[in-house]
Amino acid sequence: MLAPSSSSSSSALKWVVQTPFHGFPHCPNCPSQQSPISSIKFPDKTRRTTPRFSILQTKASIDEKLPVLDPDVQEQPTSRQEVEESVRVLKNAAKTRKVPAKDILSAFAVIEKAKIDPSGFLETLGGTESPGRTWMLIFTAQKKLESGKYFPITAVQRFDAAGRRIENGVFLGPLGFLTFEGRFSWKKRILAFIFERIRIKIGPLSPFEFSFKGEDNREPSNKDPFFIWFYIDEEIAVARGRSGGTAFWVRCQRVGSS
Repeated sequence: MLAPSSSSSSSALKWVVQTPFHGFPHCPNCPSQQSPISSIKFPDKTRRTTPRFSILQTKASIDEKLPVLDPDVQEQPTSRQEVEESVRVLKNAAKTRKVPAKDILSAFAVIEKAKIDPSGFLETLGGTESPGRTWMLIFTAQKKLESGKYFPITAVQRFDAAGRRIENGVFLGPLGFLTFEGRFSWKKRILAFIFERIRIKIGPLSPFEFSFKGEDNREPSNKDPFFIWFYIDEEIAVARGRSGGTAFWVRCQRVGSS
């Protein structure tokens, strides 16, 4: 069974890195595989055409080629070098969990400031078919990026863009797991959600679940919990929650459950 960390693996799930990360430090058997390529775009405030980064080869290595801003685009709020380096920092942090917190916080600040075009975010985050794509939480920062830390347990989220469904789970190995599932809405870069069902497993007992949906069928809005997404590619995703904290995830694949 593959697990992203030795302290928080789940008996109900197996994980493999969706992109060629060459394995997390506690996941020596995670296979390396060729990932899709993506392009990241900055908004152009001076003309109608949309400038694009060059193609991003999604390989989490320090010397990889990262998104490059079109050279004829001027007066961007953040330089392409800053964005490239910030993405490198986060991918290295996901791979090693050894990058200092201050470097990750600085990378967050750069990426938030860059205002990358979110037009392709939802498809990258949640795929084009159900059940969508699954992401593991790596690092969380407090409001205003004052401090942050690597998330100590296995927490994963599944986003299904086709079905507009979200699942949020914490997995504690043989102790069990807790998941919440619900629906979400998407507007520009904001994903708002409402949970409708909870599923719990304790030790060797069979999982049980219950619904608390009621008759509330409204579309989620910014009055509900939400994420504001600043960066999403085929490997990592960066977002801020309603409380003001920022976090980043690495893409993983759910390959089995029981």
